[in-house]
Amino acid sequence: MNVEGWGLVIILGALIAFAPFSKRLAGTPITPAMVFTGVGLLLGTTALGVWEPSIGSAGLRVIAELSLTLVLFSDAASIDSRRLMRQTSLPARLLLIALPLTILLGALLAMPLFPELSVFAALALAVMLAPTDAALGQTVVSDKRLPTMLRQGLNAESGLNDGICVPILVTAVAFAEVEEAPAFEGQILLDLVRELSIALAVGVVLGLAVVGIVRLADRRGWMSDDWAMIVAVAAALLTYSATNELGGSGFIAAFVAGIVYGRGVGPRAVTWIHLDERVGTMLSAATFLLFGAVMVGPALADLDVWIALYAVLSLTVVRMLPVALSLLGSGASAPTTLFAGWFGPRGLATIVFALTIVDESGLAEAPLITDAATVVVVLSIIAHGLSAPWLTARYAHWLDGHRDVLAHRGEAQRPVDP
Repeated sequence: MNVEGWGLVIILGALIAFAPFSKRLAGTPITPAMVFTGVGLLLGTTALGVWEPSIGSAGLRVIAELSLTLVLFSDAASIDSRRLMRQTSLPARLLLIALPLTILLGALLAMPLFPELSVFAALALAVMLAPTDAALGQTVVSDKRLPTMLRQGLNAESGLNDGICVPILVTAVAFAEVEEAPAFEGQILLDLVRELSIALAVGVVLGLAVVGIVRLADRRGWMSDDWAMIVAVAAALLTYSATNELGGSGFIAAFVAGIVYGRGVGPRAVTWIHLDERVGTMLSAATFLLFGAVMVGPALADLDVWIALYAVLSLTVVRMLPVALSLLGSGASAPTTLFAGWFGPRGLATIVFALTIVDESGLAEAPLITDAATVVVVLSIIAHGLSAPWLTARYAHWLDGHRDVLAHRGEAQRPVDP
């Protein structure tokens, strides 16, 4: 059975079966990622063995790649750059300070735990695990009892760090290949420059072209909102596909095109990317299903104490310490700092990175990197899914008891706390 045959029936059937319970499960410890990963694991070779998609399946890669493409484009298109880059804002601190520190600390811890990894292979693993996925702890970003700035900050961080990490990961993998094959250093580095340049050029050119088309059509009243949303989906997929055909990184191009689209279209972009978000959600659910069926079983079979230790450290020290350092001087209270540090779940971007950029690289360390990343995602799905409702309620209760104190400290100077 493969993804293109009965596998597609399983994916679509699982989506339909989950939908009637989606509202009932919202806000509970049972998340969509948990359900779809669990169903995939149950149906895959590790358990019932009724579904055996291959990690090299073209259908699997298409679903995973398109899901991340739509997420990258829609997240980039919704950027409010002026608000984001205020030095006092939470997302700016998380992206400009915490993210680089997370990558650095993740690589430094990976090297002694996995001595078989080269320096750049360890860096690649750390970059894969740096992006966060707010969907794994949806309660945190949707519960209105929490400060708006905190919810929006964590959501913005999740939306942007995957796009930022793509070129870093591509570069780290290229240098890891150089470490393995120094004789081909010139060609590898030339390919890297070409890949990044093509991605940037195609993203900008196609982004500007789409902006010109939709602005002209909208100004003259030629285009309905429905078709504007369809254009946004088509633009993301066109950019990704064209860039790949030209030898560039489709993910980078989609992110760049999304930034250009959002800046060029303006406030209406937020409305017109709704279809990207909905289709992206559907494909993300399918990706978690495939993740459970293809990647989780083998990774758990290869699990050892070092991978388990790295997974725990990745979700705690590697995430929480950089976040704490990034919030120094922000006025954030200790509970807020701990809350923001804990809720950095790993999900879709890490899975897709493992399936595409790393797996296709041919690195000797690719299986270990993929296994470690898989275990981190599985642990994150469980830990962040189960803890989100409880910790959100506890944190909201703490806020209720300290609002007067926090307000007295000066809300205008305390953009993280309410």
